[in-house]
Amino acid sequence: MSIVISEPESVTPQSQSPEGLVPPTAETAPVALPGAPPPPPHEAVEAAHELTEQAATPDQSTNETAASASATEMPESTEGEPDMPFAPPLELIDETVADEDLKFDWYILKVQVNREDSIKDALWRRVKMNGLERYFREIVVPTEDVVEFTKTGKRRVVKRKLYPGYILVNMAVSDESWFVVRETSGIGDFTGSAGKPTPMEPRDVERILRSSKVLPEEEGAGVKTAIPFKTGDRVRVKEGYFQNFEGDVHAIDETHGRVTVMINIFGRATPVEIEHWQIEAV
Repeated sequence: MSIVISEPESVTPQSQSPEGLVPPTAETAPVALPGAPPPPPHEAVEAAHELTEQAATPDQSTNETAASASATEMPESTEGEPDMPFAPPLELIDETVADEDLKFDWYILKVQVNREDSIKDALWRRVKMNGLERYFREIVVPTEDVVEFTKTGKRRVVKRKLYPGYILVNMAVSDESWFVVRETSGIGDFTGSAGKPTPMEPRDVERILRSSKVLPEEEGAGVKTAIPFKTGDRVRVKEGYFQNFEGDVHAIDETHGRVTVMINIFGRATPVEIEHWQIEAV
């Protein structure tokens, strides 16, 4: 019986890795799957990492180019000057006409009744806000001084509006002045045909301005008396020689405050001049 002794299998040495590759350690070596492609070389991985870093971070030359371009586009800031918002002017004033060449006239404006004084003030404020003082000289509410008597007979002087619902303005008509007048609250329109401004007659202007104390009064002109009667009214005498007599108003003297009444005396109509506060309406 023969005994066959087999030689031990020779241990096949590990194949050396290709030149330049570092064999993975046991801790970091990935598990190779059957049929999977071999892992990429280490140099290829490092090169890919470098390309990724360069793409994420631009180089210094690129930064310098961008900075110079932005500096070219941005305007130089002026030190000490605050940033003011741009706003177009509200009114464009025509300065081509010299002040001495402007033609001024008196015009009548229709306004809301019982608001003449407040509308006058509002118009002046609007003129000053828009810098149009060169087109306006005066704005007047026509008034006159009248004498009134209280129930106790006390005399007092008050101002009465000559033309309720109207004011006078001395101005030079232009696009700017026309606009500021028409845009003031409470003003309706200029008097005239189809709203076209028509200047007043000089004699009418003088009479109104003298009555409103804008011009000095003429010699001999006295203060009128506010008499609440008109020609043709039926009145009764409440005191005096003709107390309880009735008659019709024949004439009114506002300067002296007297009323002429036609009273029937002894069957005949007789004109009697009576103080206006001595009669009353029937």
